[in-house]
Amino acid sequence: MRYLPLTDDDRKAMLGAIGVASVDDLFRDVPDSARGGEPTDLPDHASEMAVERTLSAMARKNVTGQDAASFLGCGAYRHHVPASLDYIIQRGEFLTAYTPYQPEIAQGTLQYLYEFQTQVSMMTGLPVANASMYDGATACAEACAMAIRVTKRDKVLLSGGLHPHYTATTETFLKHTSAQVEALGPNPLAVEDLIGRVDSRTACVVVQNPDFFGHLKDLTTLAEACHEVGALLVVAVAEPLSLGLVTPPGDMGADIVVAEGQSLATPTNFGGPGVGLFATREKFMRQMPGRLCGETVDEDGRRGFVLTLSTREQHIRREKATSNICTNSGLIALAFTVHMTLLGEAGFTGLAEVNHATAVRLAEKLEQVKGVKVIPSAFFNEFAVRLPKDATEVVDALADKGILSGVPAARFWPEYEELAEVMMVAATELNDEAAIDAYVAALKEVL
Repeated sequence: MRYLPLTDDDRKAMLGAIGVASVDDLFRDVPDSARGGEPTDLPDHASEMAVERTLSAMARKNVTGQDAASFLGCGAYRHHVPASLDYIIQRGEFLTAYTPYQPEIAQGTLQYLYEFQTQVSMMTGLPVANASMYDGATACAEACAMAIRVTKRDKVLLSGGLHPHYTATTETFLKHTSAQVEALGPNPLAVEDLIGRVDSRTACVVVQNPDFFGHLKDLTTLAEACHEVGALLVVAVAEPLSLGLVTPPGDMGADIVVAEGQSLATPTNFGGPGVGLFATREKFMRQMPGRLCGETVDEDGRRGFVLTLSTREQHIRREKATSNICTNSGLIALAFTVHMTLLGEAGFTGLAEVNHATAVRLAEKLEQVKGVKVIPSAFFNEFAVRLPKDATEVVDALADKGILSGVPAARFWPEYEELAEVMMVAATELNDEAAIDAYVAALKEVL
């Protein structure tokens, strides 16, 4: 039964109040070619049980990381999620706390956001972090917009090692502004001249570490070159667990660090949801998008938490807002904070060590397969390999054997023929020795 709350008289009165004759008049700016026309050819409605049965049958056609050995990465990583995490995030003081604008009834929300900021700050090596953003890609775009405001320049340089989703989101975000975005093409060997492209018009240079193809780099020299001409260095991190071992970007001179927090918050779930991490230097704090929670004491001297800064919000001075994104990924930020708290500093480092060691074992065994070449010499838990045949064909063949072997680079850059034989492979603590051996054996069969 359709839900139609308005009568014909109601609609007539509403249309009259705004001065149009019909509902169609409201859409007169939409070209006829873009309108729906005939009704979409969809199945008729069905009972709830029938719909569940149909959708379950469709879902069973997918091969997921729960059903097969998975070595997928490229920005979304599988890690063990403690059972206690689900219980903790459903506690009422966290899950149902109201908007942080009313601290007297939102102490749970404000406290975990404060803890979240502290964790992100410690991980990235920068003193100020906000209370989360949508995801890593939008955080990257926001960082570029922030760099333009800080430097009052209009040139943005994106490394070819930046995740292509981050690149595309940044280009879309800045498309209708005065910014000039230069995105370098992908290079699995990580050979590109960023320093030579930085000049007095450059607002920021954006790199990823580890980069999309797995390369780990010391960014100190690049940071110094940026600072010499007054530009900012933005570093993106797709796998935040790497910060358990890798030198934090802030310690290498980065001015802004953005990251995708999914891998430490939620299982891979067909692409989402994620949570954006964002940290910067204290002198740039007022240009930072997003909320900032602080610790204080109430009139009785008891510790409490408040919303200290909400520079992006449009409720006061819309034209001076630092962002037009009006919310954050609060629940996923909570999950991230709980997981990090359960791990602790030693557990975080230990988990990173296990991931790196697992990836090294996988890389060593893959290189023993005839025709397979691991590309990066230094990596964390993900790396690119060059195969002796088309990577997409290899991925499909291994999927038929129950192994999700990796992601073809050509999926992101189909126009680059030289990437046809490149595949991205990730290993985490969920890939045991038996899964690695099965992967290697199956790869030998399909090559």
